[in-house]
Amino acid sequence: MYDFPATLAARGVDLAPLPLATLQLNVTKLCNQACVHCHVDASPRRREMMPDDVLERCLELLELHPSITTLDITGGAPELHPRFRDLVSGARRLGRTVMVRHNLTVTLDPHPLTKASLADLPDYFAAQRVEVVSSLPYYQEFFTDKQRGDGVFKKSLASLRMLNERGFGVSGTGLKLSLVYNPVGAFLPAAQKDLERDYKRELQSRFGVVFNELFTITNMPIHRFKAQLKKAGGYEAYMDKLVQAFNPDAARGVMCRSLINVSWDGRLFDCDFNQMLGMPAMEGGQALTVFDFDLERLRRREIAVAAHCFGCTAGAGSSCGGATT
Repeated sequence: MYDFPATLAARGVDLAPLPLATLQLNVTKLCNQACVHCHVDASPRRREMMPDDVLERCLELLELHPSITTLDITGGAPELHPRFRDLVSGARRLGRTVMVRHNLTVTLDPHPLTKASLADLPDYFAAQRVEVVSSLPYYQEFFTDKQRGDGVFKKSLASLRMLNERGFGVSGTGLKLSLVYNPVGAFLPAAQKDLERDYKRELQSRFGVVFNELFTITNMPIHRFKAQLKKAGGYEAYMDKLVQAFNPDAARGVMCRSLINVSWDGRLFDCDFNQMLGMPAMEGGQALTVFDFDLERLRRREIAVAAHCFGCTAGAGSSCGGATT
């Protein structure tokens, strides 16, 4: 019913890979939360962790390929990986930009496995000068807690203040703090710049919190969110909405063209969503891993697409860096 390749062909859109700029690592599915919209199905019960040989190989790839300028670390809550700091520090020593998909509440909650405190994370982030990217579904408590759990909004504000105190999001410091907005429900995000303006006004005036950018990301119709839609009888209506909002310009700017995603076990994927659906990056009929990583092979691959890709190409587009148009 939802033929993404046919839509690309009908609209004259070519998703040929571009030079690889970002290496995105999903280092664990362990998380201190279990959000209803999470496409990773992360939770405190998950135990998948990137092993040492894969982690070391990823650092080696950064050293071998200076054209890969950004390391994007995600999870789960990536900070819960036992070698998270080795990975960050190693990439920074190589001069790479490091983006951390930081779960704000992990600073205040004990580690789900070790019970250790992670309260020093803001200081570590500042010392390493990482770019912090954190989800905050809305600037009102009700909507944030509805999506992420009771008490999450207040904890998130406390964590954001800790980051602000270290200079993150503060003009002139060079320490970047970006927030991520996902709609609460089966809706497309509003215009990114309009939402960013509202977020900045409300968070600063009501809570004294500042940040640099807001990224709007469409809820992807996979895993938990798809199950939620189907249970409510709204899956087809949501997919129809995404298909009707298909934007060729957004499609041309999708993140999978200049990014490669690495699963916790070292397999390569065109994006995080494809990883969660078990759709590996392929070249010449062979699934690729970090151990046979080759930039030329990656440039020759055909990006794997399916119905969920309508989520990245609807309206102003959606990517790990927000809207694509």
